[in-house]
Amino acid sequence: MKIGFIGLGIMGRPMASHLKAAGHEVFIPERASLTQELRDAMTVLPDAAAVAEAAEVVILMLPDTPDVQAVLFGPKGIEPALRKGQLVIDMSSISPTETKGFAERVGRKGCDYLDAPVSGGEVGAKQASLTIMVGGPEAAFQRALPLFQAMGKNITLVGESNGAGQTCKVANQIVVALTIEAVAEALVFASKAGADPAKVRQALMGGLATSRILELHGERMIKRTFDPGFRIRLHQKDLNLALQSAKDLGMALPHTASAQQLFSACVAEGHADLDHSAMVHALENLAAHKV
Repeated sequence: MKIGFIGLGIMGRPMASHLKAAGHEVFIPERASLTQELRDAMTVLPDAAAVAEAAEVVILMLPDTPDVQAVLFGPKGIEPALRKGQLVIDMSSISPTETKGFAERVGRKGCDYLDAPVSGGEVGAKQASLTIMVGGPEAAFQRALPLFQAMGKNITLVGESNGAGQTCKVANQIVVALTIEAVAEALVFASKAGADPAKVRQALMGGLATSRILELHGERMIKRTFDPGFRIRLHQKDLNLALQSAKDLGMALPHTASAQQLFSACVAEGHADLDHSAMVHALENLAAHKV
């Protein structure tokens, strides 16, 4: 296929590279930040509109709802270049409510729209093992499935209504944030009590408390390796989506709110661009003790 890929950040770069390796022609918009490796591998076009004009399928992998809105419908957006029969896939993590409106507007151009946010972080993007949660029509999902299979492993059509994928991703981010909080609390507690946190983590890995977050992020907390796989400011954005959606639904998410406050404490310390496992900093400050 001819694939337009817009959003070549930490996640987008390896995702686009996997599509190229699978034999697809990949078009990307000109950016000063493009590496020579990307320029050699992909077809670089002047802007997002030119990418949409050249492609059969346009994939977006952007930080937040306003970024997606700007690329779709802004002054230099892709909407005017869209034509009947194209498929737009938004793999960003954004508002489920706004997603429905975006899909309706793109649909008026005769195009299909899928919201397909991902989980797995930089590691999953590099290993092509992302979990992909999809909302949209079954026929469009089947058309996109070979592309998803080039980038991920666990691929689920959550629902045939747009927004279903984004709702699933918000739920995912609640689980991830609360599990990071639990792992951080446990390791800070164990360390302050005099136990070796590395040995505690090793022991917990063999029991019911085991998880990928204990495995990966627990190790980051112990080794103090907080280079971003997924930045605190982005997870903070996702929890804002969760809390706003909960407000709209008339329900409470008490522990999501507490996790958000811990992220906010990290941001106040200047840690917004560290990996979300760096939430441990906020808990260490409350304990006056470092893991």
